[in-house]
Order: sequence, then C-alpha cells, then structure tokens
Amino acid sequence: MSNILIVDDEESICWGLSRLLSGEGHNVHVASSAEEALEKVPDSKPDLVVLDVRLPGMDGLSAMGKFRDLAGPVPIVVITAFGSLNTAVAALGEGAFDYLPKPFDLDQAAAVIHRALAHPEAAGPAVAEDNTIQSLPAEEELFGASPAMQEVFKRIALVAPTDTPVLIGGESGTGKELVARAIHRHSLRREAPLVPVNLAALSPTLVESELFGHVRGAFTGATAARQGLLELANGATVFFDEAGDIPLSVQVKLLRVLEQQEVTPVGDTRPRRTGFRVVAATNRDLRKECAEGRFRQDLFFRLAVFEIQLPPLRQRREEIPRLAERFLRRWAPADQAPPHLLEETLAELCRREWPGNVRELRNAVEHGALMARGRAIAPEHLPPPSYLDQSPASDPTSALQAATGVWAQTQLASGGQEDNLYQQFLDATEPGLFQTVIAATSGNRAQAAALLGIHRATLRKKLSSEVDAE
Repeated sequence: MSNILIVDDEESICWGLSRLLSGEGHNVHVASSAEEALEKVPDSKPDLVVLDVRLPGMDGLSAMGKFRDLAGPVPIVVITAFGSLNTAVAALGEGAFDYLPKPFDLDQAAAVIHRALAHPEAAGPAVAEDNTIQSLPAEEELFGASPAMQEVFKRIALVAPTDTPVLIGGESGTGKELVARAIHRHSLRREAPLVPVNLAALSPTLVESELFGHVRGAFTGATAARQGLLELANGATVFFDEAGDIPLSVQVKLLRVLEQQEVTPVGDTRPRRTGFRVVAATNRDLRKECAEGRFRQDLFFRLAVFEIQLPPLRQRREEIPRLAERFLRRWAPADQAPPHLLEETLAELCRREWPGNVRELRNAVEHGALMARGRAIAPEHLPPPSYLDQSPASDPTSALQAATGVWAQTQLASGGQEDNLYQQFLDATEPGLFQTVIAATSGNRAQAAALLGIHRATLRKKLSSEVDAE
C-alpha cells in the first residue's frame, strides 16, 4: 500500500485514477492545482505524484522541483494532453519517472504507476545540469498531437542526453532528419556540429576516402592527404542518412570504427582516434536486409541500440488539418495572413493516402496556395493525388507480375487464346530484357550472358534473330 497524490484539474482523470488505485489498496489524495497539491504534501507524504502539465496557476513542470523539496526524491509521473517535444524533454530532464500523454487508458496508466512504485530509485534528473532546454525554430520543429507522435517525443527525450546510438526508421517523408536534428539539439554534444552523411549520394569509388580519409598517393588523384568525415566529426554527432544503402564493403570497416572509435585512412596502416555519436536513419527494414544478406547483422545491432519508428501520415490523419495550417503559415509572407483552406479541401487532404507522407502534404499545400492566388484553397487547386504503393509487396517482381497479368488479359480478350500465348510473351519481353542487360554491361556480351544465366551462344542467336526480324 502506497500514498499517491494525483494533481489534475480534470475531474474525470482524477476520478478514474482514484478509483483504480484505491481499488488496489493505495491511499489516494487528489488536488486540482499545483498550489493545492503542495499544501497537501506534508500530510499525505506521497510515495508517488501523478502530475498534469497544464494546470490553473503554477504549471506542472514548474512545480516538480518544489515537490522534490517537500517530499524528497519521490517518483513523478507527468501526464499531459498538450505534449510537444520540448515538453517531453523538459519533463524527463527535470527527473520525471515517465511521461504519459493523454488520452491514455487506465491499464496503460496503471502499468506506469506500478513501475514507478516498484523502482522509485529510477527517479532523478535524466540530463546533466548544463543541458538546458532549447526550442527548435518553428520551421524545424517536429509536430504531432497523436499518441504515436507523443511516443516519438518521449523516446527522443529519453535518448537525447546520452551517447547511445539511435536508429530512426520510417517511410520517406516522415521526418527522420528532423528527429536526428532534435536528438542532437537536446544532447550534450549540441555545441558541436551535426555531421550529415548520405552514403547513397557519394561516389561508390570514393566512399571509403570520404568516410575514413586518405594519405597522399593512396590512389590515382590523391595528390594530398585528406581527413575523412569520421575523423573530422570527433566530438560531434554523425547522422548516417539512408543507412540501408551503406555498401557491404564499407560496412565491415564502419563496424570497426564504431567498436574501436578509431579510423584508418585509405593507404595508411596507422589508426587515428576519433569519438562521435551515431544517429542513423533508414526507410528499409534492416532486419529483413540482414536476413537476406544485404546488411551485416553485427553492424545493425551496433546502430540499433535504441530505435525510434516514425509513423506514416496515413496512420495519424487527425493531424493533417493542423499540419496543413502550419505549412500555410510558414509559406505566407510575414505581413500577410495565410490562405484559407475550405472545408471540402481539408476533407480531401484527409482522404488521401500520402505515400510521400508529411513532405508530400507540405508540397501539396504550397501547390494549392500558389494555384489559389490569394483566394481560398479549393480541392481543384491541389495537385493530383499520388498512388504509390508503400506496402512491402510493391517491388519490381510484383509490378512485373501485375503488368504480365494485364498483358495476358488483353491478349485473351483479343482472341490470343488460339495462338501460342507463351511464345508471344517471350517475343514481346525478351528484346527489352536483353537490351537493358547489354547496356548495363557496356556491350560485354559474355558478362550479359552470365547475368542472364544463358550461354553466350544462345544470347548471340537471340540477338541475331531480333536483327533478322527487323
């Protein structure tokens, strides 16, 4: 049996939690403001405080230190219906045991409270004293009131003040780079730069040189020694964007760098010390990539010590109207009111699937504002919706199967069932396949035949028959 103090100005929250906890045998005390709760601390001697952020008078975050002064290192569970990244960082930075966004169900709240009572020693400031809260500029700020985004904020706040490697997952356009920047902004390395590294954008022949540096004469064109990005990033945070695109040949060396905190430039044998934090992002399923041999499992576990998964926009449609309004305010000149979105336009925005996620929504809203030319934005001002399939089945093989089915149905409908349909299909598709592979191998027919899995003589015969047919 424990003494629990609930501080919330919503009667329904207090009633629900009181009934739940009293039923478990706890002594429950309720207050509707921080001032009232602080007055009750000497008599109630709480073993746990459940504290709302938005309160009449003193807010919950400001009251946390006063509760500790009166009640000692008591665990505090923060609850709020107006969560933001800064709120989560501030709450956990002040030493909250956990951060519980509304709406929550009683089972969820009970689980958090039980953990707090079982492990009260876990309470205490989660960040160093000099890690003051810094708000992001509006154009860079993560936004979300949905439970899924509140969980993202909470995880950012938990991991930011540590040096733990973070892997950010999510579809393209969900805001993975914003999460990386937020982690760095609230970290102890925030005075150093965030060093973005997009390996997919680097020349495949120069990836190692770019990452690890090189000595003079290491390869043709290396006329002077050069420090690599990972050596230059000493003391900073490195953001590996599109981590799933890291070549296998580089993965081995990168793993060694992360494990030993040292880099060896190309052409050199002497390692050089470096120390940086790693934040990586990917829109791929790296577990599947590991299972299929395209990504090293040991590197995955090194990068994914702590994971943050961003939800696609279609899973938080309730936020689309507010996101659209925010984008319009950012787009409009400072001396002008932002354009107005008609109700039917908002309805259309909420209906779409948004395979490009938040980035696509922003582009659509700006497109609509330009087309409306100062008038209210109507549905016809929006660009056509995208229908890109984001499901795992949307791969080239599935697309080929679908196209083949359409071709076969067309042939059958036109009477093709009386002919050799299989041979017709081969005649229609083989030329394009052969031409593509030959172009990819720069005309090397032996290499093209190997890729196709056929004998070189067979390929020569096929190509000759195509020429004869022309």
